[in-house]
Amino acid sequence: MKISKVKLTAVGVPRHTGFVNKHVIVQLETDEGAVGIGEMSDFSHLPRYSVDMKDLEATLDSILIGKNPFDTADINRELDLNFPQALYYYEKGSFIRNGVDTALYDVCSKYLGVSMSDLLGGRQREKFKVCYPIFRHRFMDEVDENIEIVRNRLEQGFDTFRLYVGKNVDADEAFLDRVYSEFAGKVTIKSLDFSHLLDWKDALRATKRLSKYHFELVESPAFWNDFEGLNHFRLQCEFPVSEHVWSPRQQYEMIKKDSVDIFNIAPVFIGGLTAARKAAYAAEVAGKSVLIGTTQELSIGTSAMAHFGSALPHLNYTSDPTGPELYIDDIVTDKIQYENGFLRLPDRKIAGIGVDLDWNKIEKYRVPDLSWGDVSVHQLQDRTSQTRG
Repeated sequence: MKISKVKLTAVGVPRHTGFVNKHVIVQLETDEGAVGIGEMSDFSHLPRYSVDMKDLEATLDSILIGKNPFDTADINRELDLNFPQALYYYEKGSFIRNGVDTALYDVCSKYLGVSMSDLLGGRQREKFKVCYPIFRHRFMDEVDENIEIVRNRLEQGFDTFRLYVGKNVDADEAFLDRVYSEFAGKVTIKSLDFSHLLDWKDALRATKRLSKYHFELVESPAFWNDFEGLNHFRLQCEFPVSEHVWSPRQQYEMIKKDSVDIFNIAPVFIGGLTAARKAAYAAEVAGKSVLIGTTQELSIGTSAMAHFGSALPHLNYTSDPTGPELYIDDIVTDKIQYENGFLRLPDRKIAGIGVDLDWNKIEKYRVPDLSWGDVSVHQLQDRTSQTRG
């Protein structure tokens, strides 16, 4: 089996906040009729440069056409050379590698007639716990809005939440106080997520201030790649510390400096399922826990992460992939399913990734390119509409 065609399609799907995220659907066609799909998720991230779709498709043609999709190791090495790691959280080369790698696993598992999870080591679980994100408070009046989100999502079965913090700690504290007075015993705050917004000393002060409220862990409480700062924070913090993995070198430094308790692994940030599996194995060897992170993918990317998570023996913290619930729509015929706060895997009898493209919806949300339009930095960071910018 050889790859015969690469097709990329850009879509812009609005979130419930009004912010439009742009993603790229990847299709890899083969000479034996099998077609794999992947998702280059959420290009609407800083830094504000966009990828040229026509050029990217031509580049991937030169790399992939004629290759056996089962040669995932060799293909990933070539992708690494063409889209090198930059030790940066939102490196768009990682998004590109992730979309291609997902499509490789999809086409291979479809060719074999097995679920993608079977190529990733087999299922150890049919579902795993996830949390719903509460985005960062900039203004005190956003507390009421976020409490209403908790109220509505709790009715839908989501009882665990991840709180982005650090921009307005007064509002963060007011929100937590409201949560534990109104939803006592019904809601869990999984983490305070600083998202590298503060240096470790400021993050530690904020964490200590908020520590009278119950939460399970603290995430990204230092500037990115500040491994010593993470270590200082961890030694002085009573809660487990988590950080995303965005390159093997960065993960090595975190292990070497003993900077974290939990590795947050998302294929989109490390460049695909192949790289994510390596990161998970490294975490296991280092005696660290794992949770699955997110950039708020659509159902294709989320389904790939569900398959990945199903095979991990040490997935022992609540994970993050609830992206499909944040958008007003999706581009597949049947969205990935959530049940009582758990992400459910697609039926194991379905070969491949387990979701199918809906071309009517793709045409509805198709965009000509990945350009930015008129958005502010605050909108990019907090995924708000222009009216809140």
